[in-house]
Amino acid sequence: MAAQAETPQRTEKSDRVVCSAGEPVAGVRYVARQPILDLRGKVHGYELLFRDGPEAVFRGDGNAATRTMLDNTVLYGLGRLTAGLPAFVNCTEESLTRDLVHVMPSGMAVLEILEDIEPSRPVIEACRHLKASGFRLALDNFLWKPGIEPLVEIADYIKVDFSTCDAAERRKLLDRLSRVTVALVAEKVETAEQVREAREEGFMLLQGFYFCRPVLMENRRVPANRLSHMEILRLMQNESLDLHELTRQVERDTFLTYRLLRLMNSPACATQQEVRSVKAALIAVGEETFRRMATVAITSELNAGQPAELLRMACVRARFCELGAFFAGLDQTEQYLLGMLSLLPAMLRQPIEELAPSLPLRDEIRRALEGENIPERSILCWLEAHEHGNWDQCDLIADRRDLWQEDLFRCYEEALRWAATVLEF
Repeated sequence: MAAQAETPQRTEKSDRVVCSAGEPVAGVRYVARQPILDLRGKVHGYELLFRDGPEAVFRGDGNAATRTMLDNTVLYGLGRLTAGLPAFVNCTEESLTRDLVHVMPSGMAVLEILEDIEPSRPVIEACRHLKASGFRLALDNFLWKPGIEPLVEIADYIKVDFSTCDAAERRKLLDRLSRVTVALVAEKVETAEQVREAREEGFMLLQGFYFCRPVLMENRRVPANRLSHMEILRLMQNESLDLHELTRQVERDTFLTYRLLRLMNSPACATQQEVRSVKAALIAVGEETFRRMATVAITSELNAGQPAELLRMACVRARFCELGAFFAGLDQTEQYLLGMLSLLPAMLRQPIEELAPSLPLRDEIRRALEGENIPERSILCWLEAHEHGNWDQCDLIADRRDLWQEDLFRCYEEALRWAATVLEF
């Protein structure tokens, strides 16, 4: 379903950008969010990664970077960026000891104390004061070091990096932490094996891109009804629906037929008329309502058994790619599908090489799904780099495609809003 929205507007060639509150601020500002999930796959909160525009090369001044980050939380608002969930924000010694973090709402912010901060008396006293003020504290990339005990005692979260801390090191660390009550977060969890280890070792929360990586299974084919779902998604990219073909595809699937009939009696449709066919039901609910219902229903079904965040990310990617296509001179309806289907391997736990041949897509979009570095994949590549906070890669892609970062970031903000709205249905 291509979202019904106004055509994006290009940013003027200027070194200024207007933030959402309407005030001009210098340069471009990036913000990415990385989900932190509980063991059931539900989002517990987001770590926010901020950076000024491509001209702002980091030169080792962590305090300046953190002051910019705090300013960004004011500009954008934590609630808007995390949908009201806890926001994990990196803090330097200066931001803690000089109370700079008080620009953030204490009830929403989790202050991440970076690993290079020494547990000095001023730092410990500042953290105790912040904890008393309602902030929660997290020890980031945690390793035991002399004098750390007072911070461990008041910490709400302790984050352990699975990419640098092996199983033996974690066992020693967890043994020392067994006497305190704290939520353990496994960071940089990238594989199903690491997820299993984290669960067995007692970690309560998981952060990483493991849920975007499929567990490959041999000799599986996409079920027939899912092929119908893909065809319906393709049909909905047209400005006007082909009612005959759409009816034929919906009739093949009990799941969608049932949802369609339920929709007729819901507040979204508010019709009590009797129908005798799927075609009549489609006419009764109308194109716009059906498009919205079908997109959410199909992607939810594809995502069954997977973390809900996967579906949210798929919706964000779809809308972002659709909006970004305008600036890159690409087909917006195709780009919507590319973004939505980019997480299909993780949803179905199958490699894209098995899935792509079954999809009713143009050859270039299939190749883009398979990871080939072609123009049709440029907008998705930018977003993937953005999700990881890989700002240099974002800059490189934008430069190669002659894109303005202001435009892309506004597309990302709109995609976040759109995904939150469509998933409420």
